[in-house]
Amino acid sequence: MARYVRLYLHFLRFTFARSAQFRLDFGFRVLMDTLWYGHYLVFFAVLGEATPSLGGWDVHQVRVFTGTLFVVDALQMTFVANGMWTLPMTINRGDLDYHLVRPVSTLFFVTAREISASSFVNLMMAAGVLAWALATYPGPLPASTLLVFLAMLPFGLAIHAALHLVFLVPQFWTQSSKGLRDVFWSAVNYAFRPDGIYRGYLRRLLTTVLPLAVIASYPARVVFEGPRPGLVLHIVAAAVGAWAFAVWLWGRGLRAYGSASS
Repeated sequence: MARYVRLYLHFLRFTFARSAQFRLDFGFRVLMDTLWYGHYLVFFAVLGEATPSLGGWDVHQVRVFTGTLFVVDALQMTFVANGMWTLPMTINRGDLDYHLVRPVSTLFFVTAREISASSFVNLMMAAGVLAWALATYPGPLPASTLLVFLAMLPFGLAIHAALHLVFLVPQFWTQSSKGLRDVFWSAVNYAFRPDGIYRGYLRRLLTTVLPLAVIASYPARVVFEGPRPGLVLHIVAAAVGAWAFAVWLWGRGLRAYGSASS
């Protein structure tokens, strides 16, 4: 474990050193994510003007959900997304060969080495939006509830990362330029809406088999409904289940991988 911590610290140092060399790209990425945050704040503000309730949540609850969504998205953009984006190319070009021989987990190396320093700045902005939403929330916010809420955010990130990986691993068989990445980014839009708007079989699908609706909505529910054991266990189980399936699928993909030298 200590070796992985040291390796990750090296990834961080390299990331910030590289970002200092490409300042225009750094600024552009910050601007791009800032516009994305503004788009969703306006989107939910317009909905709030049109209806007093969205999926059973009032405007204050939707703000907390929005801040939660921003933080989880910023976490994945900072620590996960870059490695995932390059994975199909790494497989296609045979570059995975170089990682298979390293004395660390190949999955850890290819998904964790690319960290976005610009998104770290946006993570600070997302945290500011969430802090504003919590500060203006009219209901009681006990310290114990806030602690459980904050503890749930990494599980939302874990679900997002695991599902992203699940949609990329078919690259081992399809050999396309992107895998199923575009399909994933279409599907992940379900996570960008309060889970209360989904009903029936769609809701069961999005909270169990493909738990996209759990990513931001369930941590937000901890704020509104309190840290109910069923709610907490659901998101934990969804994260563990998603990663168990992703790791299993990754192992199957490695067995099907044809290296550049084969």
